Amino acid sequence: MRTHVLAIPLLGLPLALLSCAPKVVDVSEKGGACDYGADPSDDASLHCADGYSCEPIAGSDGAYVCAEPVIIRGHVFDALLGVALEGALITALDRTSAPVSDVAASDADGFYELHVTAFRDEDGEIADDAIYTLQGFAADYAPFPFGVRPALPVSAADGVVETVPGDDLDGDGDPDDYNQLVIETPTTDVALIPLPAGERGGGTIHGSVLGELPAGTLVVAEGGATPAPYGLADRSGEFTIFNVQPGTVSVVGYRAGLEIAPVTVDVAPAMVHEVDLNVVASGDALGSVSGDANIVNAPGGSVTSVVLVPTSVYNEPLERGPVPFGLRTPDPGIAPNVSGAFTIDQVPAGTYKVLAAFENDFLVRDPDTSIAGTQIQEVTVDSGGVIQVPENFKITEALEVFSPGAEEPEAVSGAPEFVFADDSSEDGYIVVVYDALGELVWEKDDVPGVSGSATVTVPYEGPALIPGMWYQFWATSFRDKQGNVTRISRTEDLRGVFYAQ
Repeated sequence: MRTHVLAIPLLGLPLALLSCAPKVVDVSEKGGACDYGADPSDDASLHCADGYSCEPIAGSDGAYVCAEPVIIRGHVFDALLGVALEGALITALDRTSAPVSDVAASDADGFYELHVTAFRDEDGEIADDAIYTLQGFAADYAPFPFGVRPALPVSAADGVVETVPGDDLDGDGDPDDYNQLVIETPTTDVALIPLPAGERGGGTIHGSVLGELPAGTLVVAEGGATPAPYGLADRSGEFTIFNVQPGTVSVVGYRAGLEIAPVTVDVAPAMVHEVDLNVVASGDALGSVSGDANIVNAPGGSVTSVVLVPTSVYNEPLERGPVPFGLRTPDPGIAPNVSGAFTIDQVPAGTYKVLAAFENDFLVRDPDTSIAGTQIQEVTVDSGGVIQVPENFKITEALEVFSPGAEEPEAVSGAPEFVFADDSSEDGYIVVVYDALGELVWEKDDVPGVSGSATVTVPYEGPALIPGMWYQFWATSFRDKQGNVTRISRTEDLRGVFYAQ
């Protein structure tokens, strides 16, 4: 472990944009075998020809193939002002939330470029359903995704083949041009939302998670603000945490299968602190969290998922936070399948919120807080500890969202109307709107019940929406028996998201 302070400009951080460096020895072109991470000077290794990338073969046991590289390009800008942001850090994740790139820093025009790993077939072709999401971090800005803002899918199916001029390595007088698949769409542009003034101007913590398989570690600066600032370790294990307010913090790493020793750092304003984190245990030596999900008043065959969120990054008003890689059941990338007992294995030590029915599965945690199993549970896992969640989760059918944000975030102009499914046994509804930073923007707690209609429409009557800001509405149905209000159901945690034009 090392920790010291560097008084260097932010843009001087050693954050390399991953590139497809030419190989000294040409061995394989597209479809040929290769050694991932081979030393270009080692003639005994299987290298890819200039312009090709060594990529994993889907379903294989560690086999790799030479293939045309995949590049994600885009721009980073201020969501409210529309101006380009220099020095923002972007990385790409696959559908399991595992990092598949190193970090790219945006230039003076906000432009970035990422070379991403992609599973291939034995001929080097990329799967049609290859999907990525992006993560973005910058000084004085909220992370992306954050709060109500989801990370939208970036599909390889939207890529365009681009020919890149190459060098005449074989000396035949013809340049060895090569192709690459470039994904550059509206979803590869990243709009970052500025933090409130009181949360800007902090220090920066930069370093690496050492050891094997560090990618995807959620690295958190705990002990100061809540939710705490955090960063994400890229494919190489490198991480950066922006916006750490001055004071003493503990730098903690969370990832399934890794126990990481915390490091204490005294953060100074406008300084960059270098910290390396060491893995002290791995695999089955770590702890586990078990419990039960009780799904009631929902269609037959309903299933859900359960995730763990470190309490230090949990956003209380929005009831959510970033989920460390692997701290989910079923495993990341698998559709929800929990209908009763569940276990999350290889959990590192820490204190977590346990969230059930958090994803879009047409279910929601029962909002009737007067009965058992409806409170958000918190557990503390000691190193190697086996934890049972104290209460079963009571889960019910969610109120369907029709607009805005039924399936994905929607743009709105002016004052939107919120449309959601009627709950047939209700006396009324509560509708709330939060912004991307978790601030309550508007609440109406006396929406009357509806008869003879399958939907409820509630016009927004709050302050003018800020162009470029993201929002989410939630609707909750309730019964009122002589002043005794009981909540029945609610719209889902991740639907109803929109942004103002």
